[in-house]
Amino acid sequence: MSAIFNYAVKYYGLKENPCHKAGGMGKKNADEMLFWTKEEFASFIEVMRDRPASYAVFMTLYYTGMREGELLALTPADVDFEKATITINKSYQRLDDRDIISSPKTPKSNRVVTIPATLCDCLKEYMFHCYGLEDEDRLFPYNKSFLYREMEYGCKVSGVKKIRVHDIRHSHASLLVEMGFSPLLIAERLGHERVQTTMETYSHLYPNKQAEVARQLNGIL
Repeated sequence: MSAIFNYAVKYYGLKENPCHKAGGMGKKNADEMLFWTKEEFASFIEVMRDRPASYAVFMTLYYTGMREGELLALTPADVDFEKATITINKSYQRLDDRDIISSPKTPKSNRVVTIPATLCDCLKEYMFHCYGLEDEDRLFPYNKSFLYREMEYGCKVSGVKKIRVHDIRHSHASLLVEMGFSPLLIAERLGHERVQTTMETYSHLYPNKQAEVARQLNGIL
């Protein structure tokens, strides 16, 4: 929008760009990012074991970093157990009492993510007990309110700090940062349109490597 107004200022006599008065919409005033450590997630997911659907839901969210709408739009056909991948190419939302399946948030949100054997086994077990489940059915036929209720239950029983469902996505990114993966890989996995988005969102999680740079430089001299 700002670029459009700049064009109008330059070529059509607009006195000033009103976007300059409005200011940015970036991260400066955003809420503090919350996420779970590996230990916190382990405590949370343990109390969900006797709730098979919720267990599969939160295992999938944590080990893929996908968005809530992407999770709720998944079908059995999206899961490839041989290749250990999940294809993400759509999103779910509930509007006016109707289930709407649409394109994901951005073009980059169309992606294929690899999943660990633990999640493969979890989804196999879950799908095995879903009676009459067809390839194009929704794998998790729930809405976001269900996710919020189940998350509140899990936090209360396990005693871990309460975070938003969306913060599980941040928890996945935090896990990848801790494991030493690059911002480019994390951006691809999360479906970010630009690596810059990943860096701006998670840069504070990366340890300061300046001392390591100096150590290695000393080593080659």
